[in-house]
Amino acid sequence: MPRPRLEVADIFRKYGPTYRRAKAGHVSLGQLKVMSAIEACRTEALGGHVAACTKCDHHHIAYNSCKNRHCPKCQGPAARDWMAARAEDLLPVEYFHVVFTMPAEIARIAYWNQKAVYGLLFRASAQTVMTIAADPKRLGAKVGMTSVLHTWGSALTHHPHIHMIVPGGGLSLDGTRWVACKPGFFLHVRVLARLFRRLFLEGLMELHRAGQLAFFGDLDRLALSDPFAQWLAPFRKTEWVVYAKPPFGGPEAVLAYLSRYTHRVAISNHRLVCADADTVAFRWKDYRIKHGDRQTVMRLATTEFIRRFLIHVLPDGFHRIRHYGLLASSARKTNIAKIRAILRVHLAEQTSEPEPDPQITPLTLREPCPCCGGPMRVIEIFRRGQMPMSRAPPREQAA
Repeated sequence: MPRPRLEVADIFRKYGPTYRRAKAGHVSLGQLKVMSAIEACRTEALGGHVAACTKCDHHHIAYNSCKNRHCPKCQGPAARDWMAARAEDLLPVEYFHVVFTMPAEIARIAYWNQKAVYGLLFRASAQTVMTIAADPKRLGAKVGMTSVLHTWGSALTHHPHIHMIVPGGGLSLDGTRWVACKPGFFLHVRVLARLFRRLFLEGLMELHRAGQLAFFGDLDRLALSDPFAQWLAPFRKTEWVVYAKPPFGGPEAVLAYLSRYTHRVAISNHRLVCADADTVAFRWKDYRIKHGDRQTVMRLATTEFIRRFLIHVLPDGFHRIRHYGLLASSARKTNIAKIRAILRVHLAEQTSEPEPDPQITPLTLREPCPCCGGPMRVIEIFRRGQMPMSRAPPREQAA
């Protein structure tokens, strides 16, 4: 795939130094590390290798990638490896996609307390689905799910929400049979929304009592218990947004979807239109447009674009992909084997690895020669700060 003519890395390299000087003391160490990693990604700063075609005389230099999880160029290989492992867990059942969101006012507190509140968002949404699914009046089954945290909207604004992929059914409460949901229907979203609201607000109160929440600016008064309880009270009566998308067409569709969502970053390079010292333009979906093409172009001040990108940098060590219930890591293999036995399904019947997302750049040596299509091999490796001995044109893709 050809290199996009504009990348987030280009913006950081050209305008990042000015931004860092202007925002000194207001950019976290984690955000600074992400900027540096993206700026150095697939450049001579990280070293690389020289690849040669085994059939013709084509050579090219491939610089190493930073492998930072926030880098738009580094998620393809990570997503492919992750998806190859997840392919072993797929079942020949309908899969559903459920999205859990929180009110914008609470999202503001979440940004100040990311580990605590994002973690609560994971737990409350998973507990909601497992509780409702286990109700004999609903599904009456133990279910599993894969949850992915996204913190952004299409315009790069702060909008934390959970994308949850759930098999359409689960093990009976006694563990002896598979209980399938109704075709095309998983669980009532209104029932899910109300339990999620209660669990999340209860969890938020527990975090507050434990002294795990910090408040700033005009909300610093919420550090006291009574004002915080009063502030939360209206949210107990409002409708929270939980929605379910149509079920997937099959295991192949689940893998294709997950490959786009699990390792996505706030904005892909392919959405960028142009940038200069004053303005960055990028494509986004305007959901206020109810009919017709929602794709339009947004223009932000360059400093604001960088700020919005950086607010989606997650705390070090925070996992944004998690598994619960039957798919929890500790018992996943055992549960999958048991379900396959009940459904009389073998691993060989499962789907093959999906094609990578077209917006994700593949690993260099997995690509054929751009001249003749022959296999490529590494003929030289050079370290950080070194120059390759072999003469070859640089190539933007990397190992």
